[in-house]
Amino acid sequence: MVERIQRRKPTDDGRRTKAGDAFAVVGRPSSVVAQVAGYTAMAIVIILIGIPVFWLVMGALKTNREIFSANPQWLPLQPTFDNFVAAWNRAPFGRYYTNSLITTVLGASAEVVMAVTTAYALVFVRFPKRDWVFALLLIALMVPEEVVIVPNYLTVARWGLVNTYAGIVLPGASIAFGTFLLRQYFRTLPFELLDAAKVDGAGHIRTMISIVVPTALPAIATTALLSIVAKWNEYLWPLIVTSTQQMRTLPIGIAWLLDQEGNTEWGVVMAATLFVVVPVVLVFLYAQRFVVDGIAAGAVKG
Repeated sequence: MVERIQRRKPTDDGRRTKAGDAFAVVGRPSSVVAQVAGYTAMAIVIILIGIPVFWLVMGALKTNREIFSANPQWLPLQPTFDNFVAAWNRAPFGRYYTNSLITTVLGASAEVVMAVTTAYALVFVRFPKRDWVFALLLIALMVPEEVVIVPNYLTVARWGLVNTYAGIVLPGASIAFGTFLLRQYFRTLPFELLDAAKVDGAGHIRTMISIVVPTALPAIATTALLSIVAKWNEYLWPLIVTSTQQMRTLPIGIAWLLDQEGNTEWGVVMAATLFVVVPVVLVFLYAQRFVVDGIAAGAVKG
């Protein structure tokens, strides 16, 4: 009897193995299709994003005659760097760089600090009507920027901050999106860490600086990256609140090169656009490692 049972076991295992192989064979096509679809989608995204960027770089190396040619070429026939020199000399881009750098650093730093402190209060500090405050933040996300331009300008003008760095930075020092993003991330942090900090006698400020901020560094880096890109590319508000060339920023400098009569030298404009794009790309390449490390840490933790 025992021998019969032992003989049957290999047969059962064999059936299970065959069934597993059949399942694997059936499952493989679907996984292959998913991979092909994923790579196809990535290729489409790369093409849609890469072609304009490639044309921008190549256009900056072309003469105006090549750009307006009836048979345009992807690669410049006679590459030239004169467009970069012309763009730099036609507008005070050195001053524009300084203004953009100052307003971006100050504005992004203020926004991140406000987002971290506000999100910490909404998650870890108990106070009356806390959910109502968060609801107001959600409502603020739905308000277009153009709606608050007039009130912001009147306030800045009343304080005498028109055509100053403070006038450019202050209206955007607190953005509801950063607070919303960090609040959602802070809610996923283990409360045991905060309980341990309370046992050790740490207050809210010490807990936030020593525990919450290092733990939430990927989310904070993402918020800072989004803020830096937004401040660096901001055009409308700096254009309204400044009145002299000495206080203009880089996006306004690009608009300065456009000819209202239609005789724009697009090679010069594309070269000036690269002045704006390259620093943001470098910042992103540096900051993306924090985001990637945070995603990897979250995946391992899960």
